[in-house]
Amino acid sequence: MPVPMPRSLCSVLSALAFLCALQPHDADARPVSYAGGWMLMANNDMFENTLSAMYSPKATYSIGPFISHYRDTDGELAGMQFNWLAKRWNNPDSQGNLYFLSGLGIANDDGDARAGGYAGIEADWEDRRYYLSYENRYTAAGEGVKQEFQQRSRIGIAPYVAEAGSLHSWLMLQVDHNPEDRDTWTVTPLLRVFKGDYLAEAGISDSGRFLFNIAITY
Repeated sequence: MPVPMPRSLCSVLSALAFLCALQPHDADARPVSYAGGWMLMANNDMFENTLSAMYSPKATYSIGPFISHYRDTDGELAGMQFNWLAKRWNNPDSQGNLYFLSGLGIANDDGDARAGGYAGIEADWEDRRYYLSYENRYTAAGEGVKQEFQQRSRIGIAPYVAEAGSLHSWLMLQVDHNPEDRDTWTVTPLLRVFKGDYLAEAGISDSGRFLFNIAITY
């Protein structure tokens, strides 16, 4: 029997955003933070808007609530996510990571609810000058919400090498592949900046659609 989508999760995540602003720590946009760390992320791009809060009991995994709104269908998916750091490569001047991502919750299609979720992988490598990443995800939330495989890759370069505690910046190029979207391939130049506790990204795609992401850790 269809049931209404729970809307209280938005209020919970807003409260977590306020708490994060009170007690921030070093910013990190990765899906798993340091042991005992919290991260609040707001991701807004041409495909969806997502708000999530993640807690890392250990440095190898994170858990927490999320809510996503999909622009093309006007549907939503809300629930709990689990991210696992499967492998980390620590080198003297660089680091690489491999993550498995998953989420399970309730999908809302015009007031009707059903079970939904997603699963995927994320990999990244960076040193103080260059950055590379790849992510894919399959979301199964019904045709009225989202039923799609999508993937994304990034390449970035730091125009200068900043010291710890200073303002860091990256010039990045993001390529999205969304087979079900009207723009199957999308290219987005973007700027990433972070300092201490806060990280922000902004860009505009080749089809004129905006991207804006923020992350706070504490």
